[in-house]
Amino acid sequence: MSDIHKTDAPIVHRPIFADDTALTLPTLRILQEDGHTYSDAELPDIGKALALKIYDTFLFIRALDERMLASQRQGRISFYMTETGEEAADIGSTAALLDDDMVMAQYREQGSLAFRGFTPDQFMNQIFSNERDLGKGRQMPIHYGSQALNYMTVSSPLATQLPQATGYAYALKAQEKPNCVICYFGEGAASEGDFHSALNMAGVYKVPIIFFCRNNGYAISTPSKEQYAGDGIAPRGVAYGLKTIRVDGNDVLAVLKATQEARKLAVEQHQPVLIEAMTYRLGAHSSSDDPSGYRNKDEEDVWRMKCPVTRMKRWLILQDWWSEEQDESLKQQHRQTVVDAMKKGERVSPPSLDDLFTDVYDTLPWNLEEQKAELEKHIKLYPESYKKSSWRFGHE
Repeated sequence: MSDIHKTDAPIVHRPIFADDTALTLPTLRILQEDGHTYSDAELPDIGKALALKIYDTFLFIRALDERMLASQRQGRISFYMTETGEEAADIGSTAALLDDDMVMAQYREQGSLAFRGFTPDQFMNQIFSNERDLGKGRQMPIHYGSQALNYMTVSSPLATQLPQATGYAYALKAQEKPNCVICYFGEGAASEGDFHSALNMAGVYKVPIIFFCRNNGYAISTPSKEQYAGDGIAPRGVAYGLKTIRVDGNDVLAVLKATQEARKLAVEQHQPVLIEAMTYRLGAHSSSDDPSGYRNKDEEDVWRMKCPVTRMKRWLILQDWWSEEQDESLKQQHRQTVVDAMKKGERVSPPSLDDLFTDVYDTLPWNLEEQKAELEKHIKLYPESYKKSSWRFGHE
């Protein structure tokens, strides 16, 4: 065979067809559901301080998701998405990174942002699209972003962040920076063309990136068995030349360990990595979804028994780092913090309408100047139709 073909495969002399059993990946699991670790498990690099920070973030996100979903039902916000049941995936993996590693999220990684220090007030400013929102009210709720925390702003179109992440990682490599990118997505997004382009480019150019797939079993209402015929998403990483590992996505220690090792490969060897975390979305896809139409309570109950938060709590108690009393106290504290931040955030004025026209051009072109003047005239003519002070121009 010509040496232009990149393959070290052996030569055979009769037809042999591979099938999906040729590449079936194991699943890394370290923590049992009762809180004990497996006797032969290789533990991640984790001490008491990091463990408690991860768990604290777990409880904060549970409180945030519970309160904000209720707020959407009350009509206080327009939309929300929870990550209930998937907290170990994004929080555990972010905990393995440096603060200046770039996070490119999909839309269910608020835990990653919270772990990095996004405050309750900042969450509320974005969710309520008020004038303190870093995005100036231009995005729908849960489309967070923070330049200070190296968290790229979330985009609604599915999978667009994947090729962007590869490009960002390519720049890190070109600038010889000791950092990587982690890019989150669901198994449904892996059906998009962007997924294949991103992994292929990463594999060819050997960029420092970790692709992190949260395989929660459903692309909105479409179950995995109707999305793909192979052994999950992980084999695709091998096909594109990435180091690949599958983990129990509800096992925070397994996620942390896999990501710590993945970061070493990405940064020290410029070896791109794919991590597939097998988990489950206990809540609805979004506040617009009703999961009872496509799955049953028995299935949900099975996964509630695998809850990543409960599993970690049991492990912390066994380490004598935590107690049930501390647990209940912290839950109440986070609930109150979220409620206080919510009440504060919804009282803040909306952004000025000037902000609709800024941040693209240094000087507004004539056509936008005309549109701005027409909008101002229209709102002043019909003020009763714009009740939340949204008619304001300038920051008076």
